[in-house]
Formats: sequence, structure tokens, C-alpha cells
Amino acid sequence: MNKLRVLIVDDEPQIRRVLRPSLIASGYEVQEAASGHDALMRISERLPDLVILDLGLPDIDGKEALRKLRLVTTKTPVIILSARERESEKIAALDLGANDYVEKPFAMGELLARMRAALRLAHAADAEPVTITAGALCVDIPKRLVTRNGQNLRLTPKEFDLLAILARNAGRPLSHREILRAVWGASHQDDVQYLRVFIGQLRAKIEDDPATPRIVLTETGIGYRFIAD
Repeated sequence: MNKLRVLIVDDEPQIRRVLRPSLIASGYEVQEAASGHDALMRISERLPDLVILDLGLPDIDGKEALRKLRLVTTKTPVIILSARERESEKIAALDLGANDYVEKPFAMGELLARMRAALRLAHAADAEPVTITAGALCVDIPKRLVTRNGQNLRLTPKEFDLLAILARNAGRPLSHREILRAVWGASHQDDVQYLRVFIGQLRAKIEDDPATPRIVLTETGIGYRFIAD
């Protein structure tokens, strides 16, 4: 069985020294790049299965490297690994197509779990699942049918569209703008309060306890994440 290839893009040798043995021990084939241009060259030569990308690169900004990477491939998962803590940096990276964001310093177990989740989503993307489940909740996207404990839920068309975009990207944090553009169009991409109202309405229908949600989680300052089984 061929090993999945992971490209580490980070100019800090100590980070690469920490990541390489852990990833190899977890069954991955590892490539390294110390700059954005080196990474893009390696990607053009051989497409990896997943990219771990630092934002603070010595030649070009990591977000610019991500933008150029997405011109080459839209499907390869990219996990941002960066010491930049500003929410605006996370949002920009997610809007440019990053699949997830892990802050330095990081726990290796968490990074490996995020990688597995991103790879599962990538492998499922070519054949959209008929149904997505989260506990007692079942979302049938082709039929536009939602049930909870076997009972049909009455969702408005926009509530279903909102739930569908979250469920399709289960496990991945979606930014406010990304959700708003997908559900309401580009002219509404800054209507964050409008989105919060709809999220509240949706949680009231799908969560056991809307005040303590377990399915649609808030990513503070960023957006929302759907947790599927």
C-alpha cells in the first residue's frame, strides 16, 4: 500500500526535525521545503497528499504561497501551522482555501488528528455522501431531508442550505465570509450578525441543548465547525 505523502513547508529546521519522525512513525512519507518557492516547485513536480504550511516564510508570505498552491490544486488538504495568533490571519488563510489552522506551539496528537480529518474529507469529496450523521441527527443532502431521532425536522430553505454547507465540510472550520458567500451570495459576505441569527435558529432545531452545542461549534472570531460522527 502506498504511503500518503506530506509536504512540510517551514523555514525553521527545528520544527521540521520535530515533525518528520512523528509523521514517519504515523505511516506518512515526508517531504520538506524551507521556502515558498521551494514548496511550489516540489508541488509542481509531484503533488503531495497533504501540505503543512507555515505562514512566516523567508521569501514569500505563506498566504501568497497558499494562493498559488490553490491555482495548482483545489483538492489537496492544507493545514496552516503558524505562530501568528491574530484572528484576521486565520480568517484570511481559511478564505484562501486552507482546510484547518493549528497554532504554534502545538500538540502533535492534535495535529495528527487534524490531518486525518482533512484527508478523510479530501477522499470523500469526489463522491459526496448520501447522508451525514451527527449523533441522532441525519442530513440527507440530495433529498434535502433532515431527521433527528428518526423524526423529520422542518427547516426553512435557507436553514437547510446553511446546514448543508456545514455538513459537507464536517470537521473543517468555515469562516463567516465563506459561509455567507455560499448561502446568501457575495453581497452578504460581511453580514456576520445575520449569520449568527440563523445559526441560533438552526441550533434550536438540531441540538439537544442549543446553549451547549455539540454539532455546530463556534470557532471564536472565525466562523463555525460541524462535528459529524
